Amino acid sequence: MTPLFYTITFVLALSCTAIYLYTWHKHYDVNFTLIFTLIPISCFGYILQSFAENAQEIVAAVKVMYIGGVFLQLFMFFAILHLCQIELKRWLRLLLFVFFSSIYASVLSIGYTDLFYRSYAFDSDGLIPDLTKDYGVMHTVFYISVILLFLAGVAVILYSLFKKRQIPRTILFLTFFPNAISVFCYLFGRRLFSGVDILPLGYVLAQIIYLIIARRATLYNAKETVIASMLHDRSIGFISFDFRFRYLGSNETAQHLIPELGDLTVDRVFGYRKGERRIRHFLESFKRNPESNQFLFTYKDPAGNEEETRYYNVNISYLYDGFRNRGYIVTFTDDTSNRKYINLLDTYNETLQGEVEAKTRGLIEMHDNLIMSLAMMVESRDNSTGGHIKRTSEVVRILIDELNKEGKLSLSESFCRDVIKAAPMHDLGKIAVDDAVLRKPGRFTDEEYEKMKHHAAEGARVIHEILLHTPDNSFKLVAENVAHYHHERWDGSGYPEGKKKEEIPLEARIMAVADVYDALVSKRVYKDAFSFEKADTIIKEGMGSQFDPALSGAYEKARPRLEAYYGGLSE
Repeated sequence: MTPLFYTITFVLALSCTAIYLYTWHKHYDVNFTLIFTLIPISCFGYILQSFAENAQEIVAAVKVMYIGGVFLQLFMFFAILHLCQIELKRWLRLLLFVFFSSIYASVLSIGYTDLFYRSYAFDSDGLIPDLTKDYGVMHTVFYISVILLFLAGVAVILYSLFKKRQIPRTILFLTFFPNAISVFCYLFGRRLFSGVDILPLGYVLAQIIYLIIARRATLYNAKETVIASMLHDRSIGFISFDFRFRYLGSNETAQHLIPELGDLTVDRVFGYRKGERRIRHFLESFKRNPESNQFLFTYKDPAGNEEETRYYNVNISYLYDGFRNRGYIVTFTDDTSNRKYINLLDTYNETLQGEVEAKTRGLIEMHDNLIMSLAMMVESRDNSTGGHIKRTSEVVRILIDELNKEGKLSLSESFCRDVIKAAPMHDLGKIAVDDAVLRKPGRFTDEEYEKMKHHAAEGARVIHEILLHTPDNSFKLVAENVAHYHHERWDGSGYPEGKKKEEIPLEARIMAVADVYDALVSKRVYKDAFSFEKADTIIKEGMGSQFDPALSGAYEKARPRLEAYYGGLSE
């Protein structure tokens, strides 16, 4: 009958472990997994003992049984600490593990040393084969350790019961029983049940209680349950980036709103394709001013169905890994119902809306005129850039025209228009450069050059402030990028941020070619104009180091037009 009892408990233990695996959740404590792994192994040891025919076979069974007998108490104690939200020092956890491993090593040494059993003999008189044993010192150490570990677990539970209000009382009461049942069965079970060891049954009862605890504990983890609920909510989208705007991941809702995410490789720089530019603009704004983290995103049905248009509130915040700030997370929350209600109210104010739009267009024109006026004012202060903004604007227009003819980059019409419109503003930051530096009739010293380099970031800041409330966000972003990054180099040796390759916005890469070409073929206070041939040689040599090599073909085709344009200016 006893072998049948052990077989049944082994099957029950395996069944509980199977249920645990089926219901496993990534937020389950790892100690639970270890407990559910060790118990069936220990129960199997009892089956081996019940069929043993000699002392050596019983010793082998004992070594299997004590895998649970030694380590289960330790992992149950660790589970109590986890459920009570008490963090044990790593070195102390390791020390306890090493200590109990040494106890189990003494179990494995049975038959070779007298550490755990000083002596033993085969006994077949009972219900199952057993050993008549003379215990060694490590067995006594094991007994004491089990009792002390049990008492420590009880102390932790009592402490949490009175001191920790955020620990569920149900969990605290349930946590006490698996350890208590196991210790009771180990110390007294065989004495109370006429030589039958009921410890395997105690293990199964402990598994059942742990299944209840595991299921309940995930519900009490507010952070994890809220996050999981949000991830299943199709009205909420997430995109994450590192601090260099490299794409880290997104959920299905975000990929639906921005289809380009579907074929965007993880770790690629984000923000240069048409569908990405709005989000990149939001990120740039948040980077400059973390308080500017609320935006509106409109999703229009690709089939043109106005009824499917949806509106999302966009929130940008920092992405945390534990307590470390690792990047940015963009959250989309569906606000369509509120927006449609607002739109319904707006239908009663069409006349007023028309006036607002007209005023908005006027504001945009005023912004443009103001920026152009500032650009002209800056140019009038600079001894070396007379006519520079007009000439570079024409060079940008010619380059973009050739890029469109070439067709490799698939530039949108609005992007081309924005870049040409933004080109005159690229040196707007020189407004903040001291006259003594800006109007110096010769080459700059190293110190003066460092001061002059500040004009790039300053230009982006000035444009950002001027266009802060413009509805034309695409143009705003292009203008800021042109001013900010037109001195960056393809190889990363430029300024102000040392960006390289595709980290540099495309509009700034185009502006860089135009800016340098004009500087080469134009007369400056510190140099005469270079010949077209020499300028061409310098530009070509810079492709792949200073300039984007993808612009090389368009530049080659644009060269005759550029020379004709500058030749006409000199006549």
